[in-house]
Amino acid sequence: MRLFHFLHKKSSSELAKDRLKLLLISDRVDCSTEVIEMIKNDMIKVISKYIEIDPEGVEVQITRTRSGSKNSVVPALFANIPIRNLRL
Repeated sequence: MRLFHFLHKKSSSELAKDRLKLLLISDRVDCSTEVIEMIKNDMIKVISKYIEIDPEGVEVQITRTRSGSKNSVVPALFANIPIRNLRL
């Protein structure tokens, strides 16, 4: 059930596979893993001001997607950020 996916702790093999995917994707779009980590850390810092999140579960990926206006392929940033609690 995908609803409770964020409660699942990843095994070391799952983490290694995710890191390898991130490395391959970042290599394809000419973005280093260090830059992706900096983006991820900045996103965690900013979003944490407003929402309580699980920083260990945050996943950031850069992929390629089709642009609607020119029908060309462009880089896209995707983030999966597990929310623990909303701050009001």
